[in-house]
Amino acid sequence: MTYRKLFLVVVLLPPLIIGGFEFIRHDFLLAYMSMETGNLYITLIAFLLSFLFASWVFGMIKRMNARLVEEQARLAVYQERERLARELHDGIAQSLFFLNVKLRQGQLEEARAAVSEIDRHVRQAIFNLRALPEEGHSFTARLEKWLAQWSALTGVEVEHQLDLPDGRFTPAEQVQLFGIVQEAFANIRKHAQARHARIVLQQEGKQGWRLAITDDGKGLDPQAGWENKYGMMMMRERAQQLGADFALRTRETGGTELLLVFGKGGKSA
Repeated sequence: MTYRKLFLVVVLLPPLIIGGFEFIRHDFLLAYMSMETGNLYITLIAFLLSFLFASWVFGMIKRMNARLVEEQARLAVYQERERLARELHDGIAQSLFFLNVKLRQGQLEEARAAVSEIDRHVRQAIFNLRALPEEGHSFTARLEKWLAQWSALTGVEVEHQLDLPDGRFTPAEQVQLFGIVQEAFANIRKHAQARHARIVLQQEGKQGWRLAITDDGKGLDPQAGWENKYGMMMMRERAQQLGADFALRTRETGGTELLLVFGKGGKSA
């Protein structure tokens, strides 16, 4: 049912039923039913009608919200597939092309380096596919598990501080937030040359939250045009879906900092 039809039903149905009963009572039943009995009946009818109608309306709203959450989750999955396809193209496909060129030229050392790079890309791609958040545990617990696996795979030490209550994010929001974390740590692995990384996800105020991801790598290259990279655009789009402010900068002490803030200038403010 569309919102327009739902609006018309909410506005017209109760007065039609109650008004119709009052019309019938006064024109046809007044000789058989006292005023007190009629008032009692109309009160019971109004109560029953309100209960049934409210149950129906709120049930429909609940189903609409469930469909909306499902659509958001499906969209997040499509975006994740697109991100993975871009990662395969930018990483493995280009490395294979480079390997082919070096083999034709007989440059075996550079070909071996290309094979090692392809191996790292394939391992990361497989890890990303297997490491999506699982069902049955809290989001922070699943994120901690993913970070431990990522650290073991890459050799980069990860410190984490995850202080959010269970149920803070909807399933669709969890997918969006995990996609940002995954892309940020993929960039650390590929570009930062870092030895340590840190992630903080914590509550700010009653409704707000803050995500900060930092590393001790070489920072952002101003000549690389990183703002227009596909991964960067995807992180910004995910942040927009979450209603959060997004920022990425080189720290004064070295390395990179990604900051995501909900509740200060976002949809919650």
